[in-house]
Amino acid sequence: MRWTFACAATAAALLATSVSHIPARAEAPGEVNIYSYRQPYLIEPLLEEFSAETGIKTNVIFASKGLIERIQAEGRNSPADLLLTTDIGNLSQAVTSGISQPVTSAAIDESIPASYRGTDDEWIGLTRRARVVYASKDRVDQDSITYEELADPKWRGRICIRSGQHPYNVALVASMIAHLGPEETETWLRGVKSNLARKPAGNDRLQVKGVYAGECDLAIGNTYYMGKMLTDEDHPEQKEWAESVKMLFPNTDGRGTHVNVSGVVLAKNAPNKDNALKLIEFLASDTGQNMYAEVNHEYPTKDGVPWSDLVQSWGTFKADPISLNEIAALRKAASEMIDKVGFDDGPSS
Repeated sequence: MRWTFACAATAAALLATSVSHIPARAEAPGEVNIYSYRQPYLIEPLLEEFSAETGIKTNVIFASKGLIERIQAEGRNSPADLLLTTDIGNLSQAVTSGISQPVTSAAIDESIPASYRGTDDEWIGLTRRARVVYASKDRVDQDSITYEELADPKWRGRICIRSGQHPYNVALVASMIAHLGPEETETWLRGVKSNLARKPAGNDRLQVKGVYAGECDLAIGNTYYMGKMLTDEDHPEQKEWAESVKMLFPNTDGRGTHVNVSGVVLAKNAPNKDNALKLIEFLASDTGQNMYAEVNHEYPTKDGVPWSDLVQSWGTFKADPISLNEIAALRKAASEMIDKVGFDDGPSS
């Protein structure tokens, strides 16, 4: 049996939600309880395949926020076995919040590179997404770029980006600090701010819309949004947005393009630990990696797993090999720097 809860408006509302749908302690063998920030349609095909292969039932609670806090509040009686989430920020928050435990598995260690696993294997990266530049096909001639170049005055008034404090951008700035140091990164960030076409707002898709509408020539966004726009049957206009741009992978001829992950955490008090471990191992297997990456238009974290045809059509790139543990450690400094330069105030007059 599988079910999905609607997103609660706040963490408090989540905490007030009845947990009777998942037993306070799932005693029956053959089950695994999943708390997921990833939307149901993105994970259901994988869970169905996992159940078909193992006979283990999967029970899912979905919410867009508050699940880490919920697991904390439930404490030792939490029914959660796994937390599925995106971004190194959420994964590191789960660890620092004390709701995780190390994953011990030779199969996972062999499948997932150390740079995409927590320092003590308290989180496991399952899919990758690159933070790229979407450039206008009509107004941008060049076919390569670096993150450093985004601060070049030639792009004055030509860049669209979402809030600097969004986790995707915090991680990007953290990666710049790791490579350039804080002083040079602050200078760079001020340069990017000066080149903005407008005050940062909206999601990654709306930045691409800005390029389509002629409001800017470059947009910063994650790769999987290209897949979402090209395949969103409910919003066909987004295909036009996507087709108006080309995807540039920054620094692919140098240190590599910044990547982030979606991942999983094994809950500290998992009542079905063995089954949870089996599910993580499935998600790290060739089958799980291929399915998970394809349905999300993302890249596998396991080397050698083929990319989907759509993702392959975007071209190859070199991923920045820096460990995401280093990125996580610099997120606080990056967030403070973003506020210091007033990035979200938009371009200076």
